[in-house]
Order: sequence, then structure tokens, then C-alpha cells
Amino acid sequence: MTTLPSQNLQSVRPLSKLFTSNNGTDNSGVVGKASASEFSADIGDVLGDVTIFTAADQPVFLKDLWDQNQGIAVVALLRHFGCPCCWELALGLKEAKARFESAGVKLIAIGVGTPNKARLLAERLPFPMDCLYADPNREAYDILGLYYGFGRTFFNPASTKVFSRFESLQEAVKNYTIEATPDETSSVLQQGGMFVFKGKQLLYAHKDEGTGDHAPLDQVFDICCKVPA
Repeated sequence: MTTLPSQNLQSVRPLSKLFTSNNGTDNSGVVGKASASEFSADIGDVLGDVTIFTAADQPVFLKDLWDQNQGIAVVALLRHFGCPCCWELALGLKEAKARFESAGVKLIAIGVGTPNKARLLAERLPFPMDCLYADPNREAYDILGLYYGFGRTFFNPASTKVFSRFESLQEAVKNYTIEATPDETSSVLQQGGMFVFKGKQLLYAHKDEGTGDHAPLDQVFDICCKVPA
């Protein structure tokens, strides 16, 4: 995937390690781990029919979360609500939310677990519940082909970049609780990803190679800003 030039984001960098450097590459020199072209043309339709849950335990179709014609949405799939690295990502998303919304972009965060687990993250981080959703059966993750397994979760080399973000991780887990971990223990082996849609069209795809291998948020922001009208 071609790296897009980064805009000037110096005024919004409280969690700078989650963002790319000024030349548009992340700290490891690696950008998106998946191309939108690897997905079928109807991925937006298929994904849109998935039922997820609000943090208040209300079912909702994914397609109802943004305008399916022209709306631009960033869909961030966290590993699970009890993952410390996902608390770090959630904090970065929260601090970037106003910036994305000012550009007309809907920010959506989905995690593996039940709505009560989502509420724990929302209350303790804290994180805005109006853009937080639960996918207890990992349906969206399966449709998007996100990675899963013991090796990916604990031994993938991509996970080592977490160590370069120790300070932001430490900030994010000040009120962390392991109780946010899904009751179904196999769910902790799920990896996440980040996707940009314009309506039903998939424009950008990043599949986390390992735990903590998050998409650089300023690269995602740049892509959103370059979407043709």
C-alpha cells in the first residue's frame, strides 16, 4: 500500500507513538498489512448485515452506523475489551475523535466481548459510548478475515513495537481492569484491524499482524481527507 503524505498534526499528538512520523511512515517502517483490493467488491454489503451491540446492549446493523451512500467511516476493530493494547488504541481514538468528526468522518470502535465488557472500558478509560460497539461472536472479524491464533497473539514479531509505546500504554491502563476480558477465553486470541469506508466501498484495510500492531492514525486520517467528493 502506498504511503500517503502526512498533514501537519503537531497540535494533536498526546499519544504520538500511535501516529506516524512526519514522512508518513510508522515507527517500524511498515504501513498497511492488507490492501482493500484483496476484499470482494461486495464486502460493504456483507459486513453491513452483521448485527453488533451498543454498549447499552441494543442490537444494531453495522450498515446503520453511517451513510451507506457517501458517508466516510473509520471502523476500528479492537482485539477485545480486556486487551491493554486495545485500551491504548481506544485512548488514541478518543483523542482523535473530534479531529475525524471535524473532517466529516464517523469513528466507530468495535471490540470482542459482550456489551457489559464494553461498558467497563467506556467507564474506566473513559471512552464515549456513542461510538463503542460489541461483537461477542466475532462475526465482523470473521468476515474481514482478521487474524486469529496463539502465535499471532503472543509471538508475532509485529507485537514488539508495543515496547516503543510504553508511556502511552501506561497512561491508557491507569484504570484498567482484567474484568473487561471476554468470558469466552478463546476470544483473547483474536487480532484486530482498521478499515476506511466511503458508503459501502472499502478504501483502506489494515489487518493487525499481532497484538498491538495498530494502524497509524494519521495515515488513516490522511486517507479520509483525500477521499474524492
